[in-house]
This record gives sequence, structure tokens and C-alpha cells, in this order.
Amino acid sequence: MFFGRNKNSQPDLDTVKTFLNQFTHASLVEGWADKQGMVTQAKSGELKVSFPFAASSLIQALRDWIETQKTAGEDVPALVIEQKVAPLKAGEKPLIKGVKNVIVVSSAKGGVGKSTTSVNLALALRAQGAKVGILDADIYGPSLPIMLGTKGKQPTTLDGKTMEPVEAHGLFSNSIGYLVPDENAMVWRGPMASKAFAQLVNETHWPDVDYLVVDMPPGTGDIQLSLAQQFPVTAAVVVTTPQDLALADAIKGVAMFEKVAVPVLGVVENMSYHICSQCGHHEPIFGQGGAVKMASDYGLSLLAQVPLHISIREDIDAGAPTVASKPESEHADVYLALAEKVASQLFWHGERVADQISITTVSE
Repeated sequence: MFFGRNKNSQPDLDTVKTFLNQFTHASLVEGWADKQGMVTQAKSGELKVSFPFAASSLIQALRDWIETQKTAGEDVPALVIEQKVAPLKAGEKPLIKGVKNVIVVSSAKGGVGKSTTSVNLALALRAQGAKVGILDADIYGPSLPIMLGTKGKQPTTLDGKTMEPVEAHGLFSNSIGYLVPDENAMVWRGPMASKAFAQLVNETHWPDVDYLVVDMPPGTGDIQLSLAQQFPVTAAVVVTTPQDLALADAIKGVAMFEKVAVPVLGVVENMSYHICSQCGHHEPIFGQGGAVKMASDYGLSLLAQVPLHISIREDIDAGAPTVASKPESEHADVYLALAEKVASQLFWHGERVADQISITTVSE
């Protein structure tokens, strides 16, 4: 037994940490309870466990484990368990006002399902208890309004200077697609597109979101490089399919982020296999094992293998992404597991910012 039977005695903090370190979870590292700020004790004696990343599933698992320990006879003291997402450093760049962490989702190649992944990742982070924004960085081909079912809506303004993000499914969103009519093609050169993106970032009133998911435009050209260089990016997620052609471009994307000193959290293999809607048979129609090998070769984490299924496409086309419209489905579970990995790995691989947070704007 870790704790004595005398309920009037306050347990030692080190004993509590040693006890909690017995609890293991995929989102935690060994000795997690000993890490700074994870387990604290107030002068009043109150014991608190505070997870600095989106951790709804983790918190429930910890509570269940504690109940199991109590059933086994352990006299566990009262614990306050909470989630308070910490802002992490983005190189030497200060944070953007109203945003704690920025996650860019990149593919380097179009047509691999990057935007679908971005939207469902953002929704899954919200389902994990975080406050989440999503920004459509594709100036030439914005798709966020269709995917969120917000086509035709426009950001409002409260002060005449900044835009209030469009809310949908609990997300705070902005996109050039809200500001320019559908029939107007974007025929801007690179500098104009970069300036438009900078305005979206600087003039959006982000309401203290824990994570801002940025759906990057496909490619690795000047625009993508300048966005990655100017934007205080916490980390990147690279989306690919098992196809050799897509993998080749994904590798270029990883190299691009390395050049601008943006850490890559890992790889999402989208359309990993096709699920027949009639019989449920799995078939790797785009190949097999490509993203696994890529992740291994480049020392990256394989964050998820997302199936190709008609319902995922139908949901996104209807403006009701799978995580929002079918939260109990097996497809939603894949995205929820992805969000759990992204949030935890982002924290464990990152570094907290100082309490004094300075604010930056993205240069045009």
C-alpha cells in the first residue's frame, strides 16, 4: 500500500507522484508524474494533476485506473485532475495573439486528402477537450467553407479592425473563401497570396485557442516556404497516401520543414486501404507499407493510417465532417486517436514558453 489508513494525515507529494507513475498510457512518458507542473500540492494540501495538452481520453483513463486502485484496497487521496493546454515555443518566434500552439498540416502534393485530414484533426482535438481554431491557408483553392458547411457566411467585426472567426461544429475558422465569391478565381502572384494570408492571420481575432490547425496549400514552392518561415509554427504534420508518387512529394515536404527549422511530428497515411461499403473488405488499392517505411527511414512517427471510405467523403462534402457527424464511428475513432497522438507528442517534444508571452504579427 502506498498510502496509510489515517485519513487525517496528508500524503507526501513524492509518494503521490510515485503512485501515479504506475499509471501508463500511450500519451504519457515514463516518470510523467515527476515532470515539472504535472502533479502539484497547494499550501492547503490540495493535490492536483494537470495535463498540459488535450487529454480528455487520458483523463478518463486515469480516473478509471484510480477507481480500480481504490477497489483493490488502495486509500487514494482526493485528486483534482484537469487539463490546461500549455503554449509551446515555435523556434524564436513569439506567439500570435490568441493562439497557444500552431499545427500546420501539409501534403506537398494535392489530392491526398490533406484538407479532410485537417478538418477532422481539428474536430478531434476539440473532442479531446481543447479550444481549437482552423485556418485555410490555401489562397488559390479554399475548401474550408464547403467542408464545414459554412459556405456563404462571412466573418463579422466588433471593432472595425479585426475579423471574428466563423464558428462551425465548435471550431473557430477563417478562410479566403469567406471573403471572395466562389466564382472569382484567385489569379494572384506569390507575393499577393502571401500578403492575403498574412492578413488572414493578423486580422483574425482568435479567441485564445489552444491549437490553431493550419490547412497548408499543396506544394513546396515559394509560398509554402514563406508561410512556414513567417508563421510561428509549433510543429507540422505531413499527409500522404501509400502511392510512391505521393510519398516522393511527402519526403520533399519533410525536407522543406527541415530547411525552415519546423519540427515534423509525423506522418498520416491517408487512403491507407479501401473499405468496401457492402462487405467491409479491406483492400490496399494505393499500395501498402509506403508511409510506414518513410516514417522509419526519416525517424518520424506514423501518426495514423486513415481508410478510404465513402462515408468520410460524403460527410465532408455535406459540410458535416465525420468526427462531428458520426463521433461514435470507427472512422471517427481513427481521427480521435490521431488527435491524441498529435497533442501529446507536440507537448513532449516541445518546450513551454515563458509566462510572459510576447505577441507577433506575420509580416507581409
